[in-house]
Amino acid sequence: MRFRRLINASVLAVVAVGSLSTVAASAHDARPPKPQDQSLRALAAKHGLYFGTAVDPAAYAADPTYKTTVDTQFSTVTAENAMKWESLEPTRGTYNWAPADALIDTAMRNRQLVRGHVLVWHSQLPGWLNDGINDGSIDGPQLRALLKKHITDVVTHFKGRIWQWDVVNEAVSDPWETPSAIHLGGNAGSFKQKFADLLGPGYLADAFRTARAADPKALLFYNDYNVEAFGDGGAGDKTQFVYNMIKQLRADGVPIDGFGSQGHLATQYGNYDVFQVADALQRFSDLGLAVALTEVDARSLMKNADDPTLAANGADVNARDQAAAYNYHVLLQACLLNRHCLSFTVWGFTDKYSWIPNWFKNPPEGSGCLWDAAYNPKKSLRTVQGDLAAAGPPLVDKRIPQAPRQLPRR
Repeated sequence: MRFRRLINASVLAVVAVGSLSTVAASAHDARPPKPQDQSLRALAAKHGLYFGTAVDPAAYAADPTYKTTVDTQFSTVTAENAMKWESLEPTRGTYNWAPADALIDTAMRNRQLVRGHVLVWHSQLPGWLNDGINDGSIDGPQLRALLKKHITDVVTHFKGRIWQWDVVNEAVSDPWETPSAIHLGGNAGSFKQKFADLLGPGYLADAFRTARAADPKALLFYNDYNVEAFGDGGAGDKTQFVYNMIKQLRADGVPIDGFGSQGHLATQYGNYDVFQVADALQRFSDLGLAVALTEVDARSLMKNADDPTLAANGADVNARDQAAAYNYHVLLQACLLNRHCLSFTVWGFTDKYSWIPNWFKNPPEGSGCLWDAAYNPKKSLRTVQGDLAAAGPPLVDKRIPQAPRQLPRR
């Protein structure tokens, strides 16, 4: 009997070990895919973060790989150009909604949210508006009426389909511009020309109030570049100026919901660390704002900086790619550390269709995206995937939803 009990016990032990092995194997098999095999939208979703891209409709229609990447990798999209004034109203009084509508329809099928870009910007205006401002045939009162009509028409047309609107884009001057640098006191030279020249800086508040009246539910953002971190707080500190401006707008009851930091960085400059950017986002979110990284890329010189006639060598390329990856890392980590940072959007994802080489030509710059021109993943992509996969509580947690700020009742 004792011998039989020992046999039975041995059998049970073998069965138990076998069962544990089966459970362990099952657990092993059930592990999620490797981070590099998951989409950016899936990796970001565990934080409640939306990971987006700007979209070129022509590339989307013509390039199957581009289309598939947009459809599967991203949870929010931005029209790269299709919602800008020159695209929507090339002829005065006649709107071309089709490209933007098509982008939104596709986004809805893909269960993606849409960032609307942009309602008020001094650049990429239709020719008829530029000409009228330049030759004086459109004066201040006429421009004010045109801006109000444009904002109302556009926001009303897309009402209910836009998550975040860039209401005003790049209104603030840069320290190196003429006639004068920005001043914290808010003189006329602190704002870009065209709109501020004819309307004064009050046009920003008017734009936000008009957009809110047209859509009570969209989040309304001020969006700008070179505002990733605070400087010395002096006359040339653009980030400080934007902070003071938005703080005053909020105090005046202007329905501004969010601050968008574009995040166009370049590896040839000395850039920020994670905590400098995190501090800037925190200071803006402490005003009661949602924050977002809205146009991220990290470009590089494509030739030898000392002699632009020479192509970059292998060492230059390695250093460039690692520096670009670091810049993506800094911006993403700063966003993840702030629960009010709702979205992280790259301004194009493949070098094949990047805006950078067409804009920065002397010396040539490029290689700013997550995938190269042949859709090979770059160090920047792997860094972003790793950051999203590794981040978690207690420092990185779910996003805090933002309610649109409403106009005061009268």
